[in-house]
Amino acid sequence: MAKAFNYYPFFKALESNEGPEAIIDGQRVLMLGSNNYLGLTRHPRVVKAASDAVLRYGTSMTGSRLLNGSTKFHERLEELLAAFFGKEACLTFTTGYQANLGTIAALATRNTAILVDKADHASIYDGCKLSDGEMIRFLHNDMASLDQALAKAVQEKACLIAVDGVYSMGGDLAPLPELIEVARRHQARVMVDDAHGVGVLGPGGRGTAHHFGVEDQTDLIVGTFSKSLASIGGFVAADEDVIEWIRHFARPGLFSASLPPASAVAATTALEVLMEEPELVDRLNANAVIYREGLREAGFDIGDTVTPIVPIVVGDERKMVGFWKELLANGIYTNAVIMPAVPRGQAILRTSCMATHTPEQLKHAVEVMAELGRRHGLIPDAPIPQVS
Repeated sequence: MAKAFNYYPFFKALESNEGPEAIIDGQRVLMLGSNNYLGLTRHPRVVKAASDAVLRYGTSMTGSRLLNGSTKFHERLEELLAAFFGKEACLTFTTGYQANLGTIAALATRNTAILVDKADHASIYDGCKLSDGEMIRFLHNDMASLDQALAKAVQEKACLIAVDGVYSMGGDLAPLPELIEVARRHQARVMVDDAHGVGVLGPGGRGTAHHFGVEDQTDLIVGTFSKSLASIGGFVAADEDVIEWIRHFARPGLFSASLPPASAVAATTALEVLMEEPELVDRLNANAVIYREGLREAGFDIGDTVTPIVPIVVGDERKMVGFWKELLANGIYTNAVIMPAVPRGQAILRTSCMATHTPEQLKHAVEVMAELGRRHGLIPDAPIPQVS
């Protein structure tokens, strides 16, 4: 029924994706639904490096890292990532999802409890299911809840705390300094999935742990290449002995074909560009301030976000889809999000800005959203805000 009336907001096929803009159904739209935070998927160096790698090395390794799927490209990328995050070693996976699955399943035995934030990404939850460990949930960003859960769990098991650095739907941060203080008090290890933090936060885009200055106290940093690093794949960075264990016991890595050379080269080149042009991170966050402040001034509920991820909280799923549809008709592409990504009755439009957006594009988007938001009863009927 939703498809018949063009109210189905999922699996929309893009005809062209140029970064800050895209073409869908023949219409040019402003892209506010991408995780391409730094805009590097269209960077000339990244595109050329990937293209050259395909021509020289082909499209696939057709085997796992354990057997015939390891190359110097994988090793170079892992060395660069380890140095970037200040860790002893790193291991790459074919997807970011696999990185969480493989890491958690390899580390969590029957004598392990994995404590997860209720708002954690699905890959963390699925990693717990794949493991032999016991999963224990605590309230979102609630350190008293974590402390209480740890106090009980550590009496019988070793404990691993697994959290997102930046929460992918809300754009808020895990309070890592407080979380690490609780973890150390109970002798628990800390794993941060920084899929949406790398390239976004911290000095030079090194992520949430570096943003808070607690990278040395964060035991494992997991991430993906499919956001800021302009490719596909994932990684985990940690101490050498931890990585060596994961390398030999992470089933998603052992039993999947490895990252294609072109993907590894694209991620490596994107990371090199980020290291050479850290101002991209500053530009991204300057745009995020313009965008967030504009939506807040307009009267939208955007939650506790402090990042380029900006949810527009609607609540009612039908009203949210109606708003999404009209935004698209007016040239604004956003993501409609319903259960299970958010709780039932808490539907959102998940939006995000990029370093390659212009301030003028973001101000225009706010004006269109404000006008349509009043029409849909999402914000008070007031003059359109003048975004400075």
